[in-house]
Amino acid sequence: MIPSPDHNSYRHLFVGLEVETPLLDGIRRVYTNLDNAASTPAFLAAQIAVNEFLAYYSSVHRGTGFKSQISTHIYEEARRITFNFLGARPDEHTCIFVKNTTEAINKLARRFPFTPERNIVLTSGMEHHSNDLPWRAATKTIHVALTPDGRLDEGDFETKLASYGSRLALVAITGASNVTGYLNPIHRLAEKTHAAGAKIMVDCAQLAPHRKVDMLSLDDPGHLDFVSISAHKLYAPFGGGALVGRRDVFEQGDPDMVGGGTVEIVTLEDVVWAGPPDRDEAGSPNTVGAVALAASLRQLESVGMQAVAEHEASLTAYALQELSAIPKIHIFGDNRPERAGERLGVIPLLLEGISHFKVSAILGHEFGIGVRSGCFCAHPYILHLLKLTSEESRAVRQRMLSGDRSDMPGMIRASFGLYNTMEDVDALVYALSCVANGQYSGKYHQDIASGEYIPDGWAPEFDKYFSFEN
Repeated sequence: MIPSPDHNSYRHLFVGLEVETPLLDGIRRVYTNLDNAASTPAFLAAQIAVNEFLAYYSSVHRGTGFKSQISTHIYEEARRITFNFLGARPDEHTCIFVKNTTEAINKLARRFPFTPERNIVLTSGMEHHSNDLPWRAATKTIHVALTPDGRLDEGDFETKLASYGSRLALVAITGASNVTGYLNPIHRLAEKTHAAGAKIMVDCAQLAPHRKVDMLSLDDPGHLDFVSISAHKLYAPFGGGALVGRRDVFEQGDPDMVGGGTVEIVTLEDVVWAGPPDRDEAGSPNTVGAVALAASLRQLESVGMQAVAEHEASLTAYALQELSAIPKIHIFGDNRPERAGERLGVIPLLLEGISHFKVSAILGHEFGIGVRSGCFCAHPYILHLLKLTSEESRAVRQRMLSGDRSDMPGMIRASFGLYNTMEDVDALVYALSCVANGQYSGKYHQDIASGEYIPDGWAPEFDKYFSFEN
């Protein structure tokens, strides 16, 4: 791993942070990326690992040539590194490489052994769509209520456990919200879930880049039965992810996708499926994605997840303190700087009287700051936080279905990564203050179909920055 010369700055560990981007006034500025809850930039370690591996890249499993054998060795080593990062145990768990958390949860939804007696999934109203919609498609899904400020209502969780206990198959819960950064007490929820005779799956897409995840041994009451992660949120944007879960579950049943690599033997009359994880990795795998993921996990371990958490907490506390001084700003979730260590560095906000679409456009085009606006693939959660009534929600839905997203509910989300600095926070605070005070130069028009604001008479020339013709 690349050594860190300065504990307080990790920017040297990343690729592309000094790239300048064009602004509306014609100048270029080093990009300030505060959209890490969506995707993160690449670790230099991931880039180096991929570049070195490509010289040996070949098909994995069953090849007799040296490149095939070393590719297989490296692919399986990536699986071991993923096990270690998540505190999983090869004798109890399997690690299935997928392309992202969405695929992981869809796979589990199709592979989980629901029965007529136990066929209910308990999830929450704070979930990313990826940990909600797959369960709705698979079986009966019940949503745990939230507190007014958006936390999981543990009282309602216990009530629903008691109510559905004998029919409950699985609890599917996020480890950390991608909207408010709230951390769920996953091991405490696991103990309660197991006491009810069910299993628990934790969506760790947002949690794993920021906090230590430990699945624990299956004989621990607080163990996690299944965990999903996405490489693109772990500083490895090469199309990888993992579903790590109970080996005994994946030793049973038919794979959800069939084809090469999933079988022991095939005749015209019969199929014998391979054991895990091969049974659930149909076709040629994304070996490069697995290499990048493993390299990034090792880099995070080298930094130390406690150091990651401390760095992020200091940024979040400073941001909450400085943002609160901006007139007409509303920060959702817990906005207390002294509690910054108890949540992730994800800050959802609105400026009173200005569309979230417009604010995010101005930040990008005039200040070189990347944030995200909208509902962050968590529509029910946003509606809850905004306190929209059922009637208001229905009216908005109808306008959106008719092609008008101009007043689509949403927020602005700033989210931190390991490489962000106090200067990035200062840049955001300054820019939002300018927007709040009307101190921006561009004229913008709104695209009704998307809701987005576009500067009049200007568009970046993307081919100057990247082109396949170069």
